[in-house]
Amino acid sequence: MPLDDLDPAAISAGLALEGETAAVEVLDSCTSTNSLLLARADEPGALLLIADEQSAGRGRRGRRWITQRGAALTFSLRWRFAVPAQALRGLSLAVGVALARALHALGAREVGLKWPNDLIATGRGAAAKLGGVLIETRAAGGGIAAIIGVGLNCRAIPGLEGRLRRRLAALEELLQPLPRRDLLAARLAGELARALRAFEAGGLAVFSQEWESLHAFRGERLRVSIDHGRVISGTAEGLAADGGLRLRTRSGVRTVHNGSVVIARSA
Repeated sequence: MPLDDLDPAAISAGLALEGETAAVEVLDSCTSTNSLLLARADEPGALLLIADEQSAGRGRRGRRWITQRGAALTFSLRWRFAVPAQALRGLSLAVGVALARALHALGAREVGLKWPNDLIATGRGAAAKLGGVLIETRAAGGGIAAIIGVGLNCRAIPGLEGRLRRRLAALEELLQPLPRRDLLAARLAGELARALRAFEAGGLAVFSQEWESLHAFRGERLRVSIDHGRVISGTAEGLAADGGLRLRTRSGVRTVHNGSVVIARSA
């Protein structure tokens, strides 16, 4: 696997060019960047923690995030909000919009979103997962510390699709030449910081229309896994005001708040 080193000084310089500042730390390997930052939730200031390899990377609902050294960009950003926890509903959707914006600006125009937290590569037949977001929060310093974890497939890992039994995409398939991960980290984190400030000021409403335009499965019939293994089916009708997914079912429009799209074409 070709490697490009992750240089914290280069990432900090890239953030400065984006008009943003944050402490930057790079680890050769760790268990999980989210777990490490959760343990440091009480520390002040924004911190971007990047690991070249994670042995216990996590996705939603306890799923394991599998990476290979040099094949992905995996990082977590610690960000402090001075709002109550309930004001952060829909934050993962705003984060998805920010990441898609950054990738589109780099030339990856085939990046879309899948509710509630996946980056999807579209436009080449069945959609495939490109990346994901995991957000965890802690009360800290009179506010809320949000740990925003991002995993992005940069290079394809042979055989991984077969092991996971799902379609996967890698950024190298959408961008040639593939940018250095230093540049990617700075561009993604810079766009993310701007979006987090906008979210704190205006909530999900600031991002809803753009999320709708990026939704890879809008208007399509979906199956969504909800609590206790139940699955409901319906046609995607967009977002509710609180970030829930609206589905038109046989019994009317239903809003799902906690669930996972299990069938949407082949994603």
